[in-house]
Amino acid sequence: MSLSEDLLAGESMHPIDIVETLAEHRAWEFDRVTDDQIAMAVEGQWRTYSLTLAWTASDETLRLICTFEMEPPEERLEALYETLNRTNDISWAGAFTFWHEQRLMVWRYGLMLAGGQLASPEQIDRMIAAAVQGAERFYPAFQLVAWSDSSPEAALQVAIAEAYGRA
Repeated sequence: MSLSEDLLAGESMHPIDIVETLAEHRAWEFDRVTDDQIAMAVEGQWRTYSLTLAWTASDETLRLICTFEMEPPEERLEALYETLNRTNDISWAGAFTFWHEQRLMVWRYGLMLAGGQLASPEQIDRMIAAAVQGAERFYPAFQLVAWSDSSPEAALQVAIAEAYGRA
């Protein structure tokens, strides 16, 4: 049975209700901040990521941000920003930015549901998965650039290299 069949059973649900149901199903820690916003903690290989999804009815957009703390040395910021630009050139399902004041790396994505469209549980699940997979994929490159003398090009080779075998 699909997520839609399990969760909706033919009824339309508020997008944040769907997110809450997915979080319960996956046993993720979450907090329903408001009717239109939910915050979750999702465990990855490298770290635990903070995800917030918010529904804005005025522009019919479901926004997702996935964050993790990052405190690069000031002298490595230029290289980090170049790495972010290169990363965003190869990322099509969202974009990274670094919030300097908050010391957070952020993955952002907005699902526009204009005209009263409904988000499916599969779409929302895929949004969340893309955010976590993107963070997991590029986390090592960001760390290499921030904490070593690696160039953005060399650091991104870690993120885009094909893995062979299994650990």
